[in-house]
Formats: sequence, structure tokens, C-alpha cells
Amino acid sequence: MSSEQHKQRAAEAALEHVPEGCVVGVGTGSTVNHFIAALVRRRFPLAGAVSSSEGSTRLLRQARIEVVDLNFAGDLEVYVDGADEATRHRQLIKGGGGALTREKIVAAASRRFVCIIDGSKLVDVLGRFPLPVEVIPMARSYVARQLVKLGGQPVLREGVTTDNGNVILDVHNLKLPDPAAVETEINQIAGVVCNGIFARRRADLLLVGGESGVETIKP
Repeated sequence: MSSEQHKQRAAEAALEHVPEGCVVGVGTGSTVNHFIAALVRRRFPLAGAVSSSEGSTRLLRQARIEVVDLNFAGDLEVYVDGADEATRHRQLIKGGGGALTREKIVAAASRRFVCIIDGSKLVDVLGRFPLPVEVIPMARSYVARQLVKLGGQPVLREGVTTDNGNVILDVHNLKLPDPAAVETEINQIAGVVCNGIFARRRADLLLVGGESGVETIKP
């Protein structure tokens, strides 16, 4: 069974945690694409969806699912998204697809955050995947220097502009023994919009698709 099939298993399992008739928060990435496909395939009844990226918005509209502005939706019952890395403590690194800021906003506005991954994304300690940091363009060099002081090696993601009009620095070799503390410290650097550590608002439920089924990790 391929990793895509493992992702599909996790995505389909997430439907069990989405109340019928709600406005659901929808993340970004290949595993979330399987989730959107599952919504369509099972004709899952929704009042609409709040999307974290222009890419997911296009897929939702193609599926004839109404996309709702978060400003009008209010607090959401549930948000479903993937991750680039996740621990069994449900702390995450996200942002490989460049939508980390909007993803963090929708997660914060949701009562429950369901994270869907395949088993290859489950790690003991965060940090193998380069940490994405969204930065205001004029602050790129300054922020990079501060990230070097924290022990990381920032690299500009060439040719990428976020949906918010900013750039992304991917920080390699950054040690994350206390992800929540590092998340806060990086966010305090002037010019940083957001970073891809999801530790202060971690996932409430982690669904891990694998060869033998879906493992559920919860508090």
C-alpha cells in the first residue's frame, strides 16, 4: 500500500469527527486534498467550508462546496489539516505548502483541530523537516540573521510568494527541545508574520494512516 493510500485512509477517518451540517475548516496539502475528495465522494452534508489557502479554495469550489469567509463564519466546530511533521504529543511543523499563517489562524478559530497524516510524518522530536517562517519581504535579511543566532540555517524559498504577499524562509538544523518556547521566540522577531511550529495550538486529535489502518492519537 502506497503513502497516498495511507493519506487517504487518514483523510476518510477524519469525516467521523466532522459534525454534519457544520462549517468546517479545511487546510492545505496533499492529505487535505484526499479529505476534500472524500467529502465529495460520500456527499457529506456541510453548511460550507473556511479554507486556509487559495489552492484549497479552488478545489472546494470545483466540488460545489460553499467557501465561507472566516470573518462571517465565527468560531468553527472543527478544522481538518495535515502536517509535515507530528509528534505523539500532537505538536506539529506545518507550512511546506506555504499556507502556514492562514492555517494557524483557522486552527486558532476552531474548537477542535483534527490533524491527518501518513505514518512517515510521525517523529519523536520535531525538527527534521525545515521550519517554514513567513516573513515580510523587507525584513528577510534581518530575520535570517536572527534565526542564525538561534542556531538555524535559513534558506529563502525561491520563487515563492505566499497568499499574503510575503516570502518564506525554510530554517534547517534548528533544535526544538521545547517547541512552544521556540514558536514564541521566533514570533517575537520583528518582520516575522508566523512560523510553522504548531505547539501552542497543537492538534486535538492526530489520525495516522498506515498499512494496518488508522491510529488515533489523542490526549
